[in-house]
Amino acid sequence: MARFLNSDRTARSVPPIVRKAWRRLISMRTALVLLFLLALAAVPGSLLPQRPLNPAKVQSYLDTHGAWGRFLNSIGAFDVFGSFWFAAVYLLLFVSLIGCLIPRIRVYARALRAKPLKAPRHLDRLAENDRMTSRLAPDEAAALVRSQLRPRWRTVVRTEEATGTRPAAVTVSAEKGYSREAGNLLFHLSLLAALVLIALGRLYSYEGSTVVTEGEGFCNPGLYDSYRSGSWVQVGSTKKFCVDELNKFTATYRDDGTPSQFKADVTYSEGIDGVPKHDSITVNHPLRLQGDRVYLINHGFSPTVTITRPGRQPVTSSNPFLPQDGFLTSEGVVLLTGTKADGSADDIGVQGLFAPTPQDNGGVITSIGPQPNNPVLAIFAFKGDSQLGTGLPRSVYSLDTSKMTKVGAKNLAVGQSMKLPDGTTVRFDGYKQWATLQVSHDPTQGYLLIAAILMVAGLLGSLVVRRRRVWLRLTPVAAGSAGSAGSVAVGAVAGGSDAVGSVAGGWDAVGSDADVGDGAGPRTLIAVGGLARNDSGEFAAEFAALVAALAAALNVDTSAVGHRSAAVAAGVGKD
Repeated sequence: MARFLNSDRTARSVPPIVRKAWRRLISMRTALVLLFLLALAAVPGSLLPQRPLNPAKVQSYLDTHGAWGRFLNSIGAFDVFGSFWFAAVYLLLFVSLIGCLIPRIRVYARALRAKPLKAPRHLDRLAENDRMTSRLAPDEAAALVRSQLRPRWRTVVRTEEATGTRPAAVTVSAEKGYSREAGNLLFHLSLLAALVLIALGRLYSYEGSTVVTEGEGFCNPGLYDSYRSGSWVQVGSTKKFCVDELNKFTATYRDDGTPSQFKADVTYSEGIDGVPKHDSITVNHPLRLQGDRVYLINHGFSPTVTITRPGRQPVTSSNPFLPQDGFLTSEGVVLLTGTKADGSADDIGVQGLFAPTPQDNGGVITSIGPQPNNPVLAIFAFKGDSQLGTGLPRSVYSLDTSKMTKVGAKNLAVGQSMKLPDGTTVRFDGYKQWATLQVSHDPTQGYLLIAAILMVAGLLGSLVVRRRRVWLRLTPVAAGSAGSAGSVAVGAVAGGSDAVGSVAGGWDAVGSDADVGDGAGPRTLIAVGGLARNDSGEFAAEFAALVAALAAALNVDTSAVGHRSAAVAAGVGKD
């Protein structure tokens, strides 16, 4: 698309404002801003209850926060990752990353194919430079330098022709740190892959949650209290397994009342005729079955109530009560339907308030702790038509008392009962615990882990690797020819060149035959210059260590006038 907008033929047909908006969108600055907005948009998802995870908590939040709760619900704050504004930021970030990565990949590919730059004319003008002499011929010295720099450095050996006062020379160009940009690209490509995987996960994943009381179970696929599936999920393709029974739920607390561990002991089976197995589910350790995961999400109490009507069999039920606070003060309903002789409804409904650790405030029961300690069930009994058969949707945790009459109220400890005017007794037999178990399936989770690891690896590479450039110019100096002529200047002339000639403003002269040697062979003047593309603060020590290593490899003549010895810094010179 970038090529489309930049092509000569189509650029005139695209309005300037569109071209400007596209260039702004695909800039790295915009991508970073969108990434920040995406992280900011995810904050409500961690602070507010989310409807796909816990619809009961969402409804409780709406009931207690009035207009503020309705406003948050209208903007999708209770389903952040499914809201339109989160999807808009997500798609813009996706397009921005693609638009800015494609040109960078092209530039990086061209840089990988390109050879290191030619040596600058005046190496002594670089911030880091040095010089030395060697008894090796320039070609031999260049080959040795190249072997020393490889494989971390990309090197190219070139030949410079003699021009004017500048003699012929051999240059070595070396560069390293190209993996820095590779790490940067790897990070952004992995981020892009993670965004794609998250989107695919939304299409292929499903989540179902159900409240299971001790002694009960459920199967997948089955009826869930809440269920969400991606558009491409087929019901027939879901895995078949059963949590046959929640054997026991255990909650442990510290001395200050804060929870320390929640554990659900379950019996489960895989497939239709699977062998029963036992396992424990904790908050951060789900049960894994055929690629699905069963998480422990929430817990509470199910008071056991027995209702006995005159002349009828007792009916015992343990219905889940919903927690209303951190001390698990819970509310719920027990309903027993009945019919009079004339066919009218004769239902008995009990609204209950369960307090695990009760405190009586003038007849009003509250809980002061989440652990069961002589629990109390406060009940309000109603009789009449509960309108259960009207077919209208209703919550199993509430009772419609519009056509019912209140016939009794009492606070019951375990084992106590209340007798209604018609002779019906309501007995509090104790309690069980329930747990919300969530079945989650996401086929992209393993790939997301790989993408996250690659993101970290790319980020580390882009931060640790440093770009460096080094050049060497190897100029031959004839041995034994300078003794009778006096002194031959080797180095930079007035203009800073590396020519052999006038000494005005240049390096110190190499004079007598004693300086040059015994005439046994050629001698090479080596000028070295370095440039840091980034992180230049440590480059001086790194350059000094590199020059020292090359001098040792080249058997440099340290008696040469003008040679500057380089201090070797331990541990420098690494990528």
